[in-house]
Amino acid sequence: MKKLLFAICIVFIISSCGNTKQEKEAVQDTVTPLPIPKSDPLVEQDSIKAIGEQILISLKENDFAELRKYFSEEGVLFSPYGYIDIATSKKLTPDDFLTAVNKKWVLTWGNYDGAGDPIKLTVTDYLKKFVYNADYVNAEAIGFDEVMKQGNSVNNLKEIYPNRHFIDYHFSGFDQKLKGMDWTSLRLVIEKQNGEYFLVAVIHDQWTI
Repeated sequence: MKKLLFAICIVFIISSCGNTKQEKEAVQDTVTPLPIPKSDPLVEQDSIKAIGEQILISLKENDFAELRKYFSEEGVLFSPYGYIDIATSKKLTPDDFLTAVNKKWVLTWGNYDGAGDPIKLTVTDYLKKFVYNADYVNAEAIGFDEVMKQGNSVNNLKEIYPNRHFIDYHFSGFDQKLKGMDWTSLRLVIEKQNGEYFLVAVIHDQWTI
């Protein structure tokens, strides 16, 4: 009799374990995995615009030490016109930028539109003429990943930087007599590196021949 009762208990325990295992498997089968959170495009856009504003303030105040903080470690390319000529545009690393400013080096930044003569200027003179040549902190129009105005030259920004975001600060003109031929734009190309945003290119654009 004792042997019979012992056998019945063993069968009951094995049956209970099997049922528990099946219940766990059933629960696992019905669990829906949580979706992987994605970055919010609007939040990213706001972050990039905030960085762009800080860069413009640094340019306006000639705070070159602060401006340097936003440079990509690989350097920033400066294009005097909307068409980015990789062969002639100047690219400066953060350290080279500050050294050039402090030592007042005259650098070649490309070629003037029309005449084709080389653009030979110090960093500060170049920034005044081909970067912060208007009060872009108070730009008339701002485009995010959008070119606000295109002139006669080919705009190859998206070809050179296909996976980068950019901000376009634009003025349609200042002198009514010129009928918009004095329009000007400044485009900042931004890249995300290790969770932070950095400047990779500064592109000036205007009416060209």
